Amino acid sequence: MTMSAGWYLRRLSRMGPAEVGGRVGDAVRRRRWRSAPPASPRPAVARFTSVLPAGTIAAVPPDAAKRLVAEADRLMAGHAEFFGVERCDLADPDWWHDPKTGRRAPDGYAFDVPYRDEGAVGDIKQIWEPSRHQYLTVLAAAYAITGNEQYAERVAGQLRSWWATNPPLRGVHWISGIELGIRLLSWVWIRRLLDDWPGAAGLFEGNPVALHQIWHHQRWLAAFPSRGSSANNHIVAEAAGQAAAACAFGWFPESARWRDGALRSLERHLRSNTFDSGLNRELATEYHGLVLELGLAAVAEADAAGVAVPDPVRLVLLRMTDALAAVVDSRLRPPRQGDADDGHGLVVDGAGTDRWASLLATGEAVFGRLDWWPAITGTDVRTPLLAALVRPAAPAVTRPESRPDHFADAGMTILRGPGETGEIWCRCDGGPHGFLSIAAHAHADALSVEVRHDGVDVLADPGTYCYHGQPEWRQYFRSTLGHNTLELDGGDQSVSGGPFLWTRHARSRVLSVNTADTADTADTARWSAEHDGYQDSVHRRRVELSPGSGELRLVDEVRGPRRAARLAFHLGPAIAADLVGNRAVLTWTRDGEDRSAVLDLPGQLSWRAHRGETGPPLGWYSAGFGRKEPATTLIGTGFADGAGSPGEFTTVLRFGGRGDA
Repeated sequence: MTMSAGWYLRRLSRMGPAEVGGRVGDAVRRRRWRSAPPASPRPAVARFTSVLPAGTIAAVPPDAAKRLVAEADRLMAGHAEFFGVERCDLADPDWWHDPKTGRRAPDGYAFDVPYRDEGAVGDIKQIWEPSRHQYLTVLAAAYAITGNEQYAERVAGQLRSWWATNPPLRGVHWISGIELGIRLLSWVWIRRLLDDWPGAAGLFEGNPVALHQIWHHQRWLAAFPSRGSSANNHIVAEAAGQAAAACAFGWFPESARWRDGALRSLERHLRSNTFDSGLNRELATEYHGLVLELGLAAVAEADAAGVAVPDPVRLVLLRMTDALAAVVDSRLRPPRQGDADDGHGLVVDGAGTDRWASLLATGEAVFGRLDWWPAITGTDVRTPLLAALVRPAAPAVTRPESRPDHFADAGMTILRGPGETGEIWCRCDGGPHGFLSIAAHAHADALSVEVRHDGVDVLADPGTYCYHGQPEWRQYFRSTLGHNTLELDGGDQSVSGGPFLWTRHARSRVLSVNTADTADTADTARWSAEHDGYQDSVHRRRVELSPGSGELRLVDEVRGPRRAARLAFHLGPAIAADLVGNRAVLTWTRDGEDRSAVLDLPGQLSWRAHRGETGPPLGWYSAGFGRKEPATTLIGTGFADGAGSPGEFTTVLRFGGRGDA
């Protein structure tokens, strides 16, 4: 996907003067750097001292270690899966090849590579992901646990291959700062996990090629930080990787300056990327997880090196951890909100490890759990490794005494209650459209709801699926019609200017919230909000959850002129629907037990079920980046007239049986 002149103008319009000036300076620097990269300084003394404390590996739970080793053995056989594409070439990878399209990225000066053009480069995510070297951290962890030198030798061979193929500023892997930052973090952990291997020092501190790469990665990050409207999760990754490398590989004349600058940047951008409530400002849950992982990893490196961490860093990470504990459902699944690309900060676990349970377990180890936290199930490798490095120092701050359910600054409200056969969980969205002027990872989902029963998606957020190369799918998964909300006149509530650019943002506001102790099944929790995304019309929605009766009621009201309306309800992939008229009977199975619900839809609209359609896309669910599967979407079409009763639509979802509503 190449960018048109119009896109560049729209993108420029979302920048302030300081950002424009910074980007001009970046352009000048890129031109100056086109000449041969300078030689990196040779450290007088280079020793790796940020090792794991004695006994750390022994603290890894046996089942987590077993999963890790199974994953490592799969990798040793060359097999891996990235974004829905199975690969069998990881024993000897071509670092510039995209197996999805069959294309190979062109050689040349890094900043000349048209990485957004899938026709020229391939799927850039498929090329970049293996070069984050997170699968090599898995192999290194397997060595640390088993002592099997075959894992270490494979890691060493692939690092040498990568370094030889990707000299500084050549090719596709020197374009994006987030890639360099995460790669540095991986290298730090590879060196740490291989510490008992006799070849570890010769691979890193005794290897001029490795020293050259480490220095140039940090030089790049110091020169080209993400700026202004792009200072989202990317700059957190850049700062975390820079801080980690400067602490663990602090062998260069610039190391102290790089380290201090990275920690200052991490403090500034963790704060700016996070609401006071602890939720991530991008309002994209997977990026909440990514930023939290990166922040914890950076703190671990600083603590291991005896470097002071600014107090606000720990405070923000604590708030993020408590917020995550507050919003997860009974199965520890967080909301599916905004973009998600399966990005991780540090990977040392095998398949089947629950990411969110792992993050909460790390938070418990580092900060301590609160009484209202959900029980953490499952085990992982990462928690004992990070906890062994992090200095116990919980910030002096008052933490919530009870489980928060309304995050006013983020506009997120969780209605929940104990239904007869499992928890009813409902996320209501009345918050900002997204973060910064471009809101890169936002979806046009104002006033959408997400409803689960005992952890099963019933009214689902369909997810993300893709970023580059498939514009019709990118548009669908971030559209208003692609969410459980109301569309007017066939348009999105917010105006897209490109795959990561919104030029007009719908403004939402929560009107009222009453989530008074929904643990009491006699209580009814209520929420209402409105947005102005349709300019001449206002869409207002009310949601009521009565756990005792297992009923969720949604009332949509449109104030303004008569307009064509489409109301969408996306069902989870496990849900079967029998639609007759304006009633849908929903059935699914949970843990071998049949479950059901009845969805009574507004009678003023004409209802149809859609599933797995491609012209245009409709009726899809993406469980992870690069993966999609058919799912049923119910669409009601008609007209909304703010002057009369047709402007109000009532939907009722009742859990617990097939009987009459």
